[in-house]
Amino acid sequence: MASIIMSSLKTLVTAPLHHFIHKDFHEAVSKMTLIDAFLFLIVHSVDKLGIWHRLPVFLGLIYLAIRRHLHQEYNLFNVGRTPVGVRFNPADFPFRTADGKFNDPFNEGAGSQGSFFGRNVLPVDQKDKLLKPDPMVVATKLLARKTYQDTGKQFNMIAASWIQFMIHDWIDHLEDTKLKLSAPREVASKCPLSSFRFFKTKEVPTGFYDIKSGALNIRTPWWDGSAVYGSNAEVLKKVRTFKDGKLKIAKDDLLLHDQDGTAIAGDIRNSWAGVSTLQSLFIQEHNGVCDALKKEYPHLDDEDLYRHARLVTSAVIAKVHTIDWTVELLKTDTLLAGMRANWYGLLGKKFKDTFGHVGGAILGGFVGMKKPENHGVPYSLTEEFVSVYRMHSLMPDTLQLRDISVSPGSNKSPPLIKEIPLPNLIGQKGEKTLADIGIERQIVSMGHQACGALELWNYPMWLRDLVPHDVDGKDRPDRVDLPALEVYRDRERKVARYNEFRRGLLLIPISKWNDLTDDEEAIQALEDVYGDDVEELDLLVGLMAEKKIKGFAISETAFIIFLLMASRRLEADRFFTSNFNEETYTKKGFEWVNKTESLKDVIDRHYPEMTHKWMNSSSAFSVWDSAPNAHNPIPLYLRVPH
Repeated sequence: MASIIMSSLKTLVTAPLHHFIHKDFHEAVSKMTLIDAFLFLIVHSVDKLGIWHRLPVFLGLIYLAIRRHLHQEYNLFNVGRTPVGVRFNPADFPFRTADGKFNDPFNEGAGSQGSFFGRNVLPVDQKDKLLKPDPMVVATKLLARKTYQDTGKQFNMIAASWIQFMIHDWIDHLEDTKLKLSAPREVASKCPLSSFRFFKTKEVPTGFYDIKSGALNIRTPWWDGSAVYGSNAEVLKKVRTFKDGKLKIAKDDLLLHDQDGTAIAGDIRNSWAGVSTLQSLFIQEHNGVCDALKKEYPHLDDEDLYRHARLVTSAVIAKVHTIDWTVELLKTDTLLAGMRANWYGLLGKKFKDTFGHVGGAILGGFVGMKKPENHGVPYSLTEEFVSVYRMHSLMPDTLQLRDISVSPGSNKSPPLIKEIPLPNLIGQKGEKTLADIGIERQIVSMGHQACGALELWNYPMWLRDLVPHDVDGKDRPDRVDLPALEVYRDRERKVARYNEFRRGLLLIPISKWNDLTDDEEAIQALEDVYGDDVEELDLLVGLMAEKKIKGFAISETAFIIFLLMASRRLEADRFFTSNFNEETYTKKGFEWVNKTESLKDVIDRHYPEMTHKWMNSSSAFSVWDSAPNAHNPIPLYLRVPH
């Protein structure tokens, strides 16, 4: 009876608003609870005006909190079966396992290697449109770099390397048999490869009536440092020394290599010198934690030291990403407040350091919550998450190598020595080049170089003729055209195209190309490839073409997935919630995490002179010769964006 009354009440309330609500959302709203329908109206009203990012910070946070709630309710779809009634005791596993199992007490396999990718938007079968329009036409006419565009002072090459370092922690698809793509005649002369062969994604039956098939993740999607430790016991055994809990590293602070020159690290597939540098830095961080713990607790054995150091190092990585990298990516006061609230809550760091976690996720942050929250859907990362992290346009054509043997110039800038083509920094060849450069010069050089912008016509040409790797880091025999392959991948994996993707996320779809961009050249190129049919627009192209919010290095559409999934990576993991405490991490380890606020803090621990001498910026992720952030006397929550 109560449900009938509520349904009638909702109809009564929403019926007069049908003309106000975009027609594409009528069905979605009809399935919402009365409260959620009301919350949607608030968000939709703001979206129609396009002003959420111009609201005062506190109001912007309210908008984002409401939107995130709606996505937590309506944009988390399970793929695969969920075990019923099986529970393990978390006290039996007070550590991160090699393959990601035994994190969720109600689902031991959630987030483990070989689990399914989830969904944020229901899959859209495109088997009849896999080549419409042809991926190599899309890559040539809309993605391939014409003139290099960078991000100015906002984002540097350490930041570009960082996100690949994270990808190597989170996501990679199990593959199947080989396919071939060939360049159509209209673009063949502009394609470095006339055709290329690649492995299609393996489609696996779920045994579930709702979403019948999916893909398997061969990395562990938990934020557990897989790029350093690997995603299974076999790789973990290769990287450990089995002495004092430590990991293997060379005397010059570079990664060790096996007999054929392949780097020894948690994940080395399709890697380059920038990622190897970060892997090396966090191996040093892990080993530094081991030293501190052994000094404080001499009774701990090798296994205990390793387990505690992994917890601490993984948490440091997650914290740096949350309150440093993402803040520079989305450089606005609203997102500075929002990302710090994810970790510390609205009450802030000083309050949390003094009184501990108080209140729920809003006041106290996700980190340290009394229990993990997965919103009734087993934890995974999603196909849509994979798609919005297609960011190869961040890569320039060369690394600008700096001379750090001299005194700093203005703004602590070192002189440029030479430019090294990026292909020389990939795989085994890249490892040799990095050995010649040295890790300190590599870090400083990346710090002083802006990365590429996520825009149309900025996808590196050298990635259109790329040697991909097997899982073990060995070169494959067939080169690939990566932007064309990425367009194909989204279609193959049934990821909705741009407009349907936006609808699925309750974002107002475009009805014409001018809704997407003001750039006349871009509009002409979009019409050339897709005609007038905005529904055919590929997601990757739309994300690159979309007008950016001031301060955002990514599109708003991509950001909405970030909003949902960045929170989920913290709130669903018991090692960031119920087990984020001194008992699990040790008092010394817990203190180590709580005192680390940025990547600069990590660099300073291992290279104490580097940032003092060469870094002028506030963050290690912005270009190092840029001015530090100016002091703003206005309290953060009361600020109004310009």
